[in-house]
Amino acid sequence: MIHSQQQLEKIIAEWGFLPFFRCGIDGFSIEEMTPEELWFNDERPGPWEWKGPIIGNWQCAYGKFFAGKAGYISLEWMPDFINWRRGIYPIEKKSSEARHVYEVLKEHESMLSHELKLASGYSLRRTNRRPVRNISDLAERDSQRKNDTDNDTKPKGSTCDALIAELEMATYVCIADFEYKMTKDGRRYGWGVARYCTPEAMYGEGITHTDSTPRESQERIAKHIKQLFPQATDKQISRLL
Repeated sequence: MIHSQQQLEKIIAEWGFLPFFRCGIDGFSIEEMTPEELWFNDERPGPWEWKGPIIGNWQCAYGKFFAGKAGYISLEWMPDFINWRRGIYPIEKKSSEARHVYEVLKEHESMLSHELKLASGYSLRRTNRRPVRNISDLAERDSQRKNDTDNDTKPKGSTCDALIAELEMATYVCIADFEYKMTKDGRRYGWGVARYCTPEAMYGEGITHTDSTPRESQERIAKHIKQLFPQATDKQISRLL
């Protein structure tokens, strides 16, 4: 079980891949390895609060990489993962809307989520979401795709959220940090606001370099996960990748 940020970082480094939420392979998620008391605890930080510091240690990338849900990938494995995902999701075949959001982000190198939405021509309006009370609610919120129905003339912020998530899945976008509002006495509060960037801007152009074909990268990753979780079926691994 995970009881500290250091333990979590060690597992990410050893495994190379670590989904935040259940992914269909038993035991292969932070959700399954973290004691319940470390979720939403005002007295003790847990995986949700460790995200920014872990990203800031520059040993792994974070984003919605697994079936539209968040997770970590060590920098050792990122070139193969990028090679595979961009091979099956080439940017030129993305929608014009997704390509536009991507070009705006590349131009600015890194942007907070609301900055990226506004600069891409989207409003910040979105449908209200019910409060998050437990880890199951959090998983649902993380993968949610909703369409707004208000009368604003601009496309809604939730539409842009879906495009950003699509770009994360294709490894054109990752999360550079989470920024929080602060109280007058210097304590942070509320949900962290994601700061997005491209992997190249975050980790350098070398993060995309590999001599393998996309299929060779996929096979290498699948073999590695199979070694970690022998009980996982080929279908489960394929679905994850």
